[in-house]
Amino acid sequence: MEIPLLADIIVILGLAVVVILTFQALRLHPILGFLITGLIAGPSGLNLVHASHEVEMLSEIGVILLLFIIGLEFSLRELIAIKNLVFIGGAVQVVLTILATILVGYLLGYSLSQSLFLGFLLSLSSTAIVLKLLQDRREVNSPHGKIILAILIFQDIIVVPMMLVTPMLAGESEDILFSVILLFIKGLLIVGFVYVSARYLVPKLLYLIARSRSKELFLISTIVICLAVAVLTSSMGLSLSLGAFLAGLIISESEYSHEATTNILPFREVFSSFFFVSIGMLLDVSFLLDHLNMVLLFTLLAFLVKSLVAFLASFSLGYPTRTSILVGFALFQVGEFSFILSKVGLENELISTTTYQYFLSVSLLTMACTPFLLARGNFVASLVLKLLPAGWARPDVPPAKAHQELNDHIVIIGYGITGQHIARAARKVGIPYNILELNAETVRRERQKGEPIVYGDAVHSIMLAHLGITRARVAVVAISDAKATKQIVANIRHLSSSVHIIARTMFVLEMEENFRMGADEVIPEELETSIEIFTRVLHKYLVPKDDIMAFIDRIRAGNYNMMRSFSAEPLFPRLPEIELASMTTAALKVPDGNKEIVGRSLQESDIREKYGITILAIKRKDITLETVTRNTHIEPDDVLYVFGRRESILEFEKALKIVETAA
Repeated sequence: MEIPLLADIIVILGLAVVVILTFQALRLHPILGFLITGLIAGPSGLNLVHASHEVEMLSEIGVILLLFIIGLEFSLRELIAIKNLVFIGGAVQVVLTILATILVGYLLGYSLSQSLFLGFLLSLSSTAIVLKLLQDRREVNSPHGKIILAILIFQDIIVVPMMLVTPMLAGESEDILFSVILLFIKGLLIVGFVYVSARYLVPKLLYLIARSRSKELFLISTIVICLAVAVLTSSMGLSLSLGAFLAGLIISESEYSHEATTNILPFREVFSSFFFVSIGMLLDVSFLLDHLNMVLLFTLLAFLVKSLVAFLASFSLGYPTRTSILVGFALFQVGEFSFILSKVGLENELISTTTYQYFLSVSLLTMACTPFLLARGNFVASLVLKLLPAGWARPDVPPAKAHQELNDHIVIIGYGITGQHIARAARKVGIPYNILELNAETVRRERQKGEPIVYGDAVHSIMLAHLGITRARVAVVAISDAKATKQIVANIRHLSSSVHIIARTMFVLEMEENFRMGADEVIPEELETSIEIFTRVLHKYLVPKDDIMAFIDRIRAGNYNMMRSFSAEPLFPRLPEIELASMTTAALKVPDGNKEIVGRSLQESDIREKYGITILAIKRKDITLETVTRNTHIEPDDVLYVFGRRESILEFEKALKIVETAA
């Protein structure tokens, strides 16, 4: 039996392997490789793929799984915490983009309805590409990553009203008001469903499934939850991807979210590749070449307008200039939902075939440029901040005067879990400290508790100066943004050559660059976890505590090189040559009427000599006798805590049972 789609899948994946290997050799991002694969395999290329509709369906599954995993990494509490970012930041970005497009459309001779529709198309960014890149760079939870995610969520929501309004722009008479009210009611129902499912239904269901210890059942159940919620939201007029994100939020409230993420990741990688390939297949190369100058002009214009608007959206929320620039560099491309919306406009004759081809060309070029520009966002942000006249960049909130007057204190940058632990320990010891945090809500909440916390971005040297970095003894950089960490370390070292800088990283590969930037100590979480586990192992092998501490000190003093090398050099003297593998402890209850033991002292019963075991302690009713001597007497129903070889303990337990039977 021949399956046409199977042949197309083989062609796509096989061609993708060749293209991406070539792109990796050229150090180009895989997403660009997938777009080029679609271009080669598509109708404008070699026309190798015939089941294009089926490929689009596979690509939709990829977007669903991508948004599902993003939801798994979030939680309802985090989503509620960024509600202002979603509705204010997202609204500012969408509205300003539409207004700017209307102005440009008017200058180009388009009607108001056509310009408004083009504004709809350009206001949407690519959720799949941007979040994929942020995940690869581990920046989803960074300050700019959260703003980007919030704006993308708003775009996924607003695309539904846009699709309702589009026919009205074409002059069709429909009851739009009724449709909007109905959609709002459906949205409220979805929110209620998500809340109830996350709090009550799904955690109990996943508990029952996890208790079965069946990995296959857990995987199937996870996929069913993802697709079911996505289909439910789609049936109510919302997007599939938004439903998948909500499904991830539902599972994220349970303790099984990490396991679900691990299971879904391989599927996401495969299906999301089809999405990028299907996008590349849309490009008409002949049209692009015939109108290359105008396409490049419109692409540049789209980049400038959308980057500026996204910058203003972030800036309007009170975020620093650097963070806002990074947001602008991430959201300048045209999104995948714009392709769906553009087909609706094409059917309703809001745009001509030529305009549609311009739109496709510009969209694909902006998508192709996204990996390059997003990777250089930090560099551009630093360059812009240097070129801006003094005082033009947003000034951060200066700390209180008491904070400025601190001396010999700790500067804690980032108030996540690590920063909280450091602040708590410093407070108990009596060491003064300042905290710098970029989350405005965290700053407000902790300041009400009395914490010396300040809102601001440590990338700005002026903010570090306000914290008294030149008078501090220690600076701890405990944020999750790897690139920002290196820049902050460099800024601190530039301001002070004496402060002791401790930086936290996730991975060992990030250590060397932080040392080069000026860090005195770099703590990689993955190796610290390994050290903690291995020290507990050494305790079980009865290695003396002093030797273990010396071992840890040697590893840290050598910047963890011992743990990273394959040297056969011993780390400490040989393990104690004592055979304790067969030794164990046990709790044995003394039967009533045992004349061999009951009422007699340990010296009289001679248990140690007869059975080779030692009684460590005795529990007598509610009292535990921790000091046991030769003169200690055994009473009925005593529980004896004994130590010895397993064979000896079993022999003694057997003797107890034999005497009990004889009695």
